[in-house]
Amino acid sequence: MSIRKPPPPRLLLNNVSCMRNASQVLSNVNVSLHDGGALVLTGANGSGKSTFMRMLAGFSRPSAGEILWNGHDIQKSTIFHQYKLQLNWVCLKHGINEKSTVLDNVELFELLDYKRGKAKLALQLMGLGRLAKEKPKMLSMGQRKRLQLARLLAIDRPIWLLDEPSVALDDEGVKLLEYIIAEHRKQGGIVIVATHLPIEIEDAMLLRLPPRFPRRMTLIDMLDRADIS
Repeated sequence: MSIRKPPPPRLLLNNVSCMRNASQVLSNVNVSLHDGGALVLTGANGSGKSTFMRMLAGFSRPSAGEILWNGHDIQKSTIFHQYKLQLNWVCLKHGINEKSTVLDNVELFELLDYKRGKAKLALQLMGLGRLAKEKPKMLSMGQRKRLQLARLLAIDRPIWLLDEPSVALDDEGVKLLEYIIAEHRKQGGIVIVATHLPIEIEDAMLLRLPPRFPRRMTLIDMLDRADIS
């Protein structure tokens, strides 16, 4: 009787190190993510979370180690072309077209991905259905973030890279974000979140980046260290 081998990880970080401006951000990181997996990346501002996400997206190279998708190095040109079609990336630079309507902003992404028909449903789910014909200048910061998230749902690629996805969202918006992440994982999707804000993601792996620069001593620190009798 043959023993069935477990499936290989969909995404593998193999002894990955990362530099930023001659400073070490990551050192010898090993992470394996199977279908339905989640990784939460935390750390203070400036610790290198966005640098790490750019590396995962294939836009920068690790200083050491390799990132494998389906067992293949994503930095190889033929593999990168296939790999980038698996990615949905949300970051603070929202890239919203101010001259188009809210609906057009989502439908354009559908057309670029040779898909169509999910834009209106995605906007409704994100609470923007009634604003579909408005221009983005009418949206609050939280609604603009919901518009970004609606693109995720409309294009529906398997790997989500979410850089600070809950910034500007109210409590209801954060709950909605947590819901769509959970649903995406149920369908076998992979989610990688970089955040300094709390987000509830069940059974997620946690990777915390150390601060790149030592914290300056404050007055409280000096008082704590003072030998006052």
